[in-house]
Amino acid sequence: MSRKEAYGYAVARIRAMEHRLLDAAVFTRLLEAEDTASVLKILGETSYAPLLTSHSGGAFDKLLEASLLETYEELASFVPDRELPLMMRMQYDFSNVKVMLKSIFAARTGGKKRWDLLTSLGSYPVDSLVSNIEAEEYRLLPFGLASVLPKCIGVWEQSRNTLETERLLDLQMFGEMRRIAEELGYSEVTEWVKARIDGENLRTLLRLKRFGFDASGAAPFLHDGGRIDKDLLASMIAEPFETWSRLISFSDLSRLLSETDVSAGFSQIILDFEKKLDEFLLDLAAASKYSPDSPCNVIAHLWSKELEVKNIRMILVSKSGSGDRESVRRLLRHV
Repeated sequence: MSRKEAYGYAVARIRAMEHRLLDAAVFTRLLEAEDTASVLKILGETSYAPLLTSHSGGAFDKLLEASLLETYEELASFVPDRELPLMMRMQYDFSNVKVMLKSIFAARTGGKKRWDLLTSLGSYPVDSLVSNIEAEEYRLLPFGLASVLPKCIGVWEQSRNTLETERLLDLQMFGEMRRIAEELGYSEVTEWVKARIDGENLRTLLRLKRFGFDASGAAPFLHDGGRIDKDLLASMIAEPFETWSRLISFSDLSRLLSETDVSAGFSQIILDFEKKLDEFLLDLAAASKYSPDSPCNVIAHLWSKELEVKNIRMILVSKSGSGDRESVRRLLRHV
């Protein structure tokens, strides 16, 4: 079977899996539910039912994590390129490393380690990650972590700057994503990764502007590999937000900025942009559905599942607190 034929089979499997995703009618019911128990009861009528049975009485975060992990592992079992779901899971590996480092730094200053914050969604087993890092066996770690982890620890020992350690890890993660995409050799996958890097750079820029960074302070936090030049992005931080869309008018992402309400406070602007970015990345990957053998169908399904889980989590958090229903509705992705 050729690689193209193999993806034809994989896409057919993905089409069957799409029926498990929740539709708009279910999300309407979830939003209208009175409390957390009612939300879980509605989920019990969907593809989440088996997991609700096995996670009865547990925290809903573990339920959602299990559902997402199940999707990643199922796709990895039949896609021709295992690196594709691996690339999508990488964000959780780096999140685990950040949790590990923060816990180690906290322990060195009299605090406690928070292994409970580690997630099983990473591709590298949590137990191995903990033992390798605590024993300083960095050479066993994937994604170039063997070289970047000592730098992170060195930075913290010299300056106690955890923000700089996170910056180093983020640079490594997006560099690895770009490397995997380029080695796979699928143009649509590479374009999706570049769009994700551009989107992350813009999101970072918004946060840095909120905290008063200048161009020289912002530049180190921006990642290589996108379509938008890093120097241009760094220079934008000195400009009024309402001019940003014009400055990158050559990019499809400019539309996300132009559609954002500039009269809102920066916190709301960031939330609105993050929602639009998530939807933009889904639409970009979902364009592959018209190609029955495109590898980007894998990304589209995984990103759809990521957004579904994000939506359910927002609803559950709002029900367990006193969140405003309409505020949550505005933040839901692609519903």
